[in-house]
Amino acid sequence: MPETMNSVRGCRKRILVLDDEALILMDLEFSLADAGFTPVTASSAERALALIEEDRPDAAVLDVNLGRGNTCEPVAARLKDIGVPFVLHTGDLDRQGEMVTRFEVPIVAKPSSPEEIRQAILSL
Repeated sequence: MPETMNSVRGCRKRILVLDDEALILMDLEFSLADAGFTPVTASSAERALALIEEDRPDAAVLDVNLGRGNTCEPVAARLKDIGVPFVLHTGDLDRQGEMVTRFEVPIVAKPSSPEEIRQAILSL
């Protein structure tokens, strides 16, 4: 496989995508795969944390509000702890403002195009 801008020594970069909305999750998964990344997906913070422990990602895209009062905060905290860069992907800046600014990471507001997400990942 030829190297792309998304590979390191022939290995595709593994990107964790966390979103509770199935269509958004699927769209990001396909878009990242088409761009040469290896996406791994989760629809809950618990699943995302398990994936991080199984095989550390190179970067992540995290939806802030995961429904039923849940947020990506535990996942963001874990990624910060282990030095994995991430972007927050949210349409809830007003309700989650304090949490999203505390992590001091790029924020991509929903709705956004898959290209905007890819560019945010590449900027990490």
